[in-house]
Amino acid sequence: MTNVIKLRKGLNINLAGKADKKKIRLNSNGKYMLQPDSFTGVIPKVTVKQGDRVKAGTPLFIDKNYPSVKFASPVSGIVKDVIRGDRRKVLGVQVMADANLEYIDFGKKNVSDLSAEEVKDTLLDAGLFGYINMLPYAVSANPDTKPKAIFVSALRDMPLAADFEFELQGQEDDFQTGLTALSKMAKTYLGIGKGQTADALTKAKDVEVTVFDGPCPAGNVGVQVNHISPVNKGEVVWTVEPTAVLFFGRLFRTGHVDLHRTVAFAGSEVEKPAYVDMLVGEELSTLLSNSIKTERKVRIIDGNVLTGRQTTKNGFLGAHTSEITVIPEGDDVDEFAGWIMPRLNQYSVNRSYFSWLFRGKKYALDARVKGGERHIIMSGEYDRVFPMDIYAEYLVKAIIAGDIDKMEQLGIYEVSPEDFALAEFVDSSKLELQRIVRAGLDMLRKENE
Repeated sequence: MTNVIKLRKGLNINLAGKADKKKIRLNSNGKYMLQPDSFTGVIPKVTVKQGDRVKAGTPLFIDKNYPSVKFASPVSGIVKDVIRGDRRKVLGVQVMADANLEYIDFGKKNVSDLSAEEVKDTLLDAGLFGYINMLPYAVSANPDTKPKAIFVSALRDMPLAADFEFELQGQEDDFQTGLTALSKMAKTYLGIGKGQTADALTKAKDVEVTVFDGPCPAGNVGVQVNHISPVNKGEVVWTVEPTAVLFFGRLFRTGHVDLHRTVAFAGSEVEKPAYVDMLVGEELSTLLSNSIKTERKVRIIDGNVLTGRQTTKNGFLGAHTSEITVIPEGDDVDEFAGWIMPRLNQYSVNRSYFSWLFRGKKYALDARVKGGERHIIMSGEYDRVFPMDIYAEYLVKAIIAGDIDKMEQLGIYEVSPEDFALAEFVDSSKLELQRIVRAGLDMLRKENE
């Protein structure tokens, strides 16, 4: 019998521009860039140079700390450039793709016959192991660790997030193969939503399926870990996004690195929100060129509105990105009479506007913060949207103070920055909570090395 966990804390933000469940065709311009920043905690060492010919599956860079962890090219072609920023930080490796892709053949494998080490070695050789993250620290996983469990969340419930069930259609065998491969390395848990009914999810084999019934962020893998098998000091769990499970399954079934993913192109400023098949690292210009409604300034986000990164029309699809979101920037808004007006078209968590009377209304919110940073207000705001057994406000204060002992006592090993995304949205203090939590995790990681 499937376990069901009911969550009551959280918040569903109903935004305009959700992607329709249909796909649009995209003709790529052949420009791709794999970005190390997509893999948190990785210090890249580039293994190719300008002019090199690569195949799909050729490593473009490795992790300096763990040289066995490679990061595979999504396409075959010629290395155009290695883009560097301040202090020669590697921002990405650009590849001009061939018209017809060539793949390195890693050999088809029957995962049922493989040991845990053979599964791990296959992922390492193919440059896909870096798509596995770990708690604590919410960084790319260390291959030398032995996780007590592996968690996959197939529930995406952030605002305008892509529906994984839609992406899964026609790829059920790849998904099951990927889950079986993960289960070889540790006990694997699959978290799904109450409304998800696909047999590939509800009847998945070799994993323990748990249904999460509640508002966002029930789909956050950190929330699911907290309710199933919390992370204590000295313990490690691995977390894998569901599309990466498809990557793994394709590798074992075909012997090739195939980094196609189905991305939701959404947001109130998108002309026709829909889904599109893209490769990791693909340039966004073709997708965005004729798809934005207005000429006014917009915010293009690689990811969802709460946890994604700001990008441009010439940006590239992140390795873990399942949606490209376009919303108004908001810096050209002239609000006559300001707060005095009833603001029927603006959203308020605290019912400050009369818009709360219109249940089900969809909002075209912009990117404004609407206020400057203030002192922390201990009002319990975070607790109302934070469905984990952690005192979020006290943890944030401990991180700001740099008190490592308090951070450990308050459960920092269990959290990742995305778990604080909703708390950041409702925060009256306007603090960048995700940045603060990331800094705290990095501090702790450095201290424990």
